[in-house]
Amino acid sequence: MNYSFYDFMMLVGSLGLFLFGMKTMSEGLQKAAGNKLRSILTAMTKNRFTGVLTGVFITALIQSSSATTVMVVSFVNAGLLNLLQSVTVIMGANIGTTITAWIISFFGFKFSIAAYSIPMIAIATPLLFSAKGKRKSYGELILGFALLFMGLDLLKNSVPDLKSNPEMLEFLTMFTQSGFTSVIIFLVVGTLLTIVVQSSSATMAITLIMVSKGWISYELGAAMVLGENIGTTITANIAAIPANISAKRAALAHTLFNITGIVWMLFLFFPFLNMVTNLAEFFGFGNPTLFSQELNSHPDAIRIVSDESGLLSADESAYQKKLMVYQASTSYGLALFHSMFNIINTFLLVWLAKAITNVVSFIIKKKATDEEFQLRYISTGLLSTSELSLIQAWNEIKSYGLRTQKMFAIARAFYEEKNENEAVKLFTRLQKYESISDRMEVEIARYLSKVGDGRLSEESKHQIQKMMRVVSEIESVSDGCYNIARTVVRRNENNAVYTKEMDENIQLMMNLVDKAIQHMIDALENDDVSDDELNRSKNTENEINNFRNQLRTQNILDINAKKYEYQVSVTYMDIIIECEKMGDYIINIMEALNQASKHNS
Repeated sequence: MNYSFYDFMMLVGSLGLFLFGMKTMSEGLQKAAGNKLRSILTAMTKNRFTGVLTGVFITALIQSSSATTVMVVSFVNAGLLNLLQSVTVIMGANIGTTITAWIISFFGFKFSIAAYSIPMIAIATPLLFSAKGKRKSYGELILGFALLFMGLDLLKNSVPDLKSNPEMLEFLTMFTQSGFTSVIIFLVVGTLLTIVVQSSSATMAITLIMVSKGWISYELGAAMVLGENIGTTITANIAAIPANISAKRAALAHTLFNITGIVWMLFLFFPFLNMVTNLAEFFGFGNPTLFSQELNSHPDAIRIVSDESGLLSADESAYQKKLMVYQASTSYGLALFHSMFNIINTFLLVWLAKAITNVVSFIIKKKATDEEFQLRYISTGLLSTSELSLIQAWNEIKSYGLRTQKMFAIARAFYEEKNENEAVKLFTRLQKYESISDRMEVEIARYLSKVGDGRLSEESKHQIQKMMRVVSEIESVSDGCYNIARTVVRRNENNAVYTKEMDENIQLMMNLVDKAIQHMIDALENDDVSDDELNRSKNTENEINNFRNQLRTQNILDINAKKYEYQVSVTYMDIIIECEKMGDYIINIMEALNQASKHNS
């Protein structure tokens, strides 16, 4: 069987399409999901058992545990599921994927959603060109979903076709007589095969072929099935490569969950297999070990069971029917083994879901550059009492303010960065911060609206109004940080070089903004601004305004004096003006908190 460089490039291109589909789907989810999908997912995963059932249902519906885990990773990446919820859904996906094995046993084929990728792209295309942002987001979601499945399908078709050429694996018969060592060997074979073909279902089909050809026994077929549980985790880990830290942890949790199950199963492998054999006979599927025994005892068994010529004698035809019944029993036995293992493993480890999340969080530690959307103090589920809800919301607003302060620090670092690669990393972080900031504003405001719908005192209603205004102004400050970074990008693209004096002026202006932001953080921490503190902040704001006016006048004089070109002055003054606007937003926050303190007194 030839495998050319072109075939290899097809494999790499398929992987690229898969990753691009994952990225597009994740971004579409972030824009289009909204509160409805979040509420549905939150309701479906409100406890570990409903989370498991969600995973079973989704995987049974789309017939691919890989696709389910990839979607879970994208949900985590989009902030729609937290890590603990994702672990329970992934556990359910492991049970759901066993349904595919039963379909193979009953029908011998697997429904593929990839066949609908092109029609899905046809649906997505007009939406992508829609003037309405919401429709465009849905278009991105559908397009990403289609490309994701198309990539998975192409991945499967771009590797050596082991399913149609099982003779490539006939050499494995030399490893079948080593007792428990053979079990380990074929577990590894099952893992590697699933990684290669990107489908545990395809590996299951190969396993059934190998057992039906008499190359391996039913016991070794079961070992390969265990290996498939490890191999199938590779897809989610590939999907998590471009995703945030929570998505990477979700993918690792899938791997850890499956490996833990394999470890305890290896200790109980043969007793467990005997139990499954007895259950298969009890349910009327027959004894799954008889086929291997018959092939070993009858020298012509393989020839007879494989004969499709119709020229067998009456005795051989009767024997062929008997062998085919045994073959079916083996298929059912492997499907039952697959189901029983995953059901029991999930039942045992679902109680340890929290421990698994702690372990993966310890293994994949959060770096300073890792950014993700996650509300720390409030949730979109049930509200607490009105007073507690306001406290939780206020804590979230404090966290929001600190995130904005950090964003300004990154914007300053980006302005000063000379290394192109480091600058790209900093700007990418700012883009993530901007996206997170927008979504935090929406979620906090939505939460406050829910609280406001309840029965509240006049004081609490006034508190909510104040908090709404503060949230809006904080978002404007974060917009200012991002706008400064975009202006710096324009400066770099135009190869504009600032004079030493211009650079010093920008640094002085940023120092003043930094001072104003610190006033804001202190005020948010205390939930109160006295008249003295407000006056101090207004003095800083006046400094910012006066400095802006001074620089604007000086800029005109410097251009006339030919100290620098007009084009250079455009980005220079844009940065100065954006800093002045941020000062305005901050003083609005301070005034809102000052008025609130007077109202409360």
